[in-house]
Amino acid sequence: MKYCAFLRGVNVKGTNMKMADVCQVFKEAGTKEVASVLASGNIVFSSDKNAGDLKVILEKAMSDHFSYEAFLFVKSKEETEIFWNSIPFEKNDDLHIYGFVGNPGVENVLMEEFEAASKAENEKAEIKEELFYWQVPKGNTLDSSFGKVLGKKSLKDQFTSRNVNTFEKILKKMG
Repeated sequence: MKYCAFLRGVNVKGTNMKMADVCQVFKEAGTKEVASVLASGNIVFSSDKNAGDLKVILEKAMSDHFSYEAFLFVKSKEETEIFWNSIPFEKNDDLHIYGFVGNPGVENVLMEEFEAASKAENEKAEIKEELFYWQVPKGNTLDSSFGKVLGKKSLKDQFTSRNVNTFEKILKKMG
């Protein structure tokens, strides 16, 4: 089965790693047809194991190899297609749209945080197909009230986010 592992916190805040090294760790952990998409920690691969088992195996392999506490989320090709096909916002050159990959139910936690945060003009969030999407004006991602929430230590093992264009690139790589 084809999967994508979405790694949290890769190549940010001092956690730097080459994607070729990450791919090698995945191969050594028993996955096949391993390839990276962008340098933000998206690894496409094949395996006969289920997503839950792969999460445990790959987090341990990454933690051991890179000496950090690894968090990743494993989604099938079908699940990744849902991320791409469910985007609730119209594309706009002035806005970024992010999709959040995470544990079941995290979309509700994120929506509560978003609703409590102050918002910029055109900043919106929506849950679709149990997935959380966030639209924010370009240049405001890290400065926004909600953007600051995303770095909370209490949420670090719950989700990661990607610009929605990344899902399209991942699906192309999955074939």
